Amino acid sequence: MCVLVTGDPVEGVRAARGDFAALVRETVGAAWDGPWMEVDARAASRLPAARDLAGVIVTGSASSVTERAPWMLASEAWLRDLVSGEVAVLGICFGHQLLGQALGGHVSPNPRGYEVGTVEVEVLVDDELFPPGERPTLASMTHLDSVARLPPGARVLARTALEPHAVVRFGPRALGVQFHPELDGAAIAAYVEARRQRIEAHGLDWERLREAARDAPWGAGVLRRFARIAAR
Repeated sequence: MCVLVTGDPVEGVRAARGDFAALVRETVGAAWDGPWMEVDARAASRLPAARDLAGVIVTGSASSVTERAPWMLASEAWLRDLVSGEVAVLGICFGHQLLGQALGGHVSPNPRGYEVGTVEVEVLVDDELFPPGERPTLASMTHLDSVARLPPGARVLARTALEPHAVVRFGPRALGVQFHPELDGAAIAAYVEARRQRIEAHGLDWERLREAARDAPWGAGVLRRFARIAAR
């Protein structure tokens, strides 16, 4: 399994728990018993060949897909090749947006505002990605941008009050989640604290959001189920 690193967690989370790749591996746990590969998209001169990969998880980032940086464009081209080759791909937050943009969608600031904290997800379509029968369907969110226009053929699987494209199946083995399945309650509370000024600038109560932060086993289960799908 390859983790394509596109950013870093907030400093408090990184110091206590490690980088995004470490958080992903910790959350996946025994759901994946194969080797792991970590590639930093921001610094890589070459990305791995599709034939060498069972699956790819693209991490979140504080960057914005709208920046169109060279490393983002290179990553998008690579993701298109992976999807056409039917390699299992999961995009997380920024990774979800990068995947949507790569396949012909469009990313822009979410007009509904800043979504952050522990959020209820409404499942619209039964899918093998979702843990069966598990409630409540909570996930950890922190994003300003959104896949505003989906690429051709994409199917929305779940939404939230502020994010109509919270989970998207972009292809038979290509999926995106706007939330962070690798962040538990303590980690998302740390994000709320770190983003206090931004949260207040958007007219939100950061203390209430911090107090409401909790573990989101449903969201974490989505990541584990993806790992099992990639292992097939």
